[in-house]
Amino acid sequence: MNWLAHLHLSEPSIEFRLGALLPDLLPMPRWRSVSAPVLRGAECHRLIDAYTDAHPVVKRSISRIEPPLRRYGGILVDVFYDHLLVHHWADYTPQPLADFEDEVYHAIDHGGDLIPGDALQRLTRMRQHRWLHGYGSIEGIEHTLCRIGQHLRRPQPLELGVNCLLRNLDAFADDFAEFFPQLTQRVAQEYAIALP
Repeated sequence: MNWLAHLHLSEPSIEFRLGALLPDLLPMPRWRSVSAPVLRGAECHRLIDAYTDAHPVVKRSISRIEPPLRRYGGILVDVFYDHLLVHHWADYTPQPLADFEDEVYHAIDHGGDLIPGDALQRLTRMRQHRWLHGYGSIEGIEHTLCRIGQHLRRPQPLELGVNCLLRNLDAFADDFAEFFPQLTQRVAQEYAIALP
């Protein structure tokens, strides 16, 4: 799952939410030195990633992506699922998405001393450009995939994957609707988080 889902499945504390993003911002040796509440969020992130990567529904989604981009299918599906989460947000929580975003950005504004500075710089860019809101549009997904593709060891035009999303939107939506409640239940059981 990508950032919106990780944040949605977090405890609503500044520490946990920042920790829930940390594994995508820093290599493990660096985030292992953070405080226990932040580390708890980082460990939840890793649980979500492991559960997602092994899930047969996610594998089915990845199989919908044509080569050569299928090699990056896990990344593409993570972002596609965040797009679908935006569009089905009210199915999973009564809290308006705009209010949730404000809470996340508040955590970034007030938790800067909890995480290393280079990680905070990326989160500050996320806040400035309202990346979470951007997941709701095709243009936002293209920008997200372009940004991710540029950070790969060998840069890749991942934004081309949007064409696959558009061609198979209903199928991806069905996969997401089957998978996301199972992921939510798994996280709630492991972390005793009271998710809506």
